[in-house]
Order: sequence, then C-alpha cells, then structure tokens
Amino acid sequence: MPEILEIVMLICFGFSWPINVIKAYKARTTKGKSVIFISLILLGYVAGITSKFINPDFDYAGKWYVLFFYFLNFTMVSLDLFMYIRNYRLDKKREAELKNQN
Repeated sequence: MPEILEIVMLICFGFSWPINVIKAYKARTTKGKSVIFISLILLGYVAGITSKFINPDFDYAGKWYVLFFYFLNFTMVSLDLFMYIRNYRLDKKREAELKNQN
C-alpha cells in the first residue's frame, strides 16, 4: 500500500509538471518562477531515487515502476529548469533591447 500511495503522489506531480513546462514555454519570462524552488524539487527527486537504490529491501524487479515515475518527474522538472534558463535569457535580451531604445 505505501508504494501505491507513493505512485499516486508521483502521478499527481507528474501531471502538474508538463502543464508548468508548457506554461513557462508560452510565457517566455521568468516572472513568477523561482530557480531555487525548481532546484529544491530536483534535489528532492534525487533523494527519492537514491533512497530506492540504497534500500536493501527494495524489489527492483517487482517495483521498477516506482523508479520509472521518479525518473519521469525528474525529467519534467529538468525541462522546467531549462525553460527557466531559456526565459531568463529572453528576459535579459528584452531588457537590453529596451535600454538600446532609450
């Protein structure tokens, strides 16, 4: 049962991150985003993945799907971080263009 609840949590987060990535792509700005928050979420997923690998009782063959969702979510949050970097550069470019116009 704990694994099922963990998967439900990961699926809920998993549905949220693609929506967040798409929103960041369309917004083309970092306003309202926090690179520290994104980094902490990534660190949390790394901790969760690591906990599975160092747990001697974890049954990889029977419960590989838990790791699958951790890696999938880690990938989605990484995409969100890349969108942050992209949008940060776009923000800087817009600021430079505004300075050049004045």
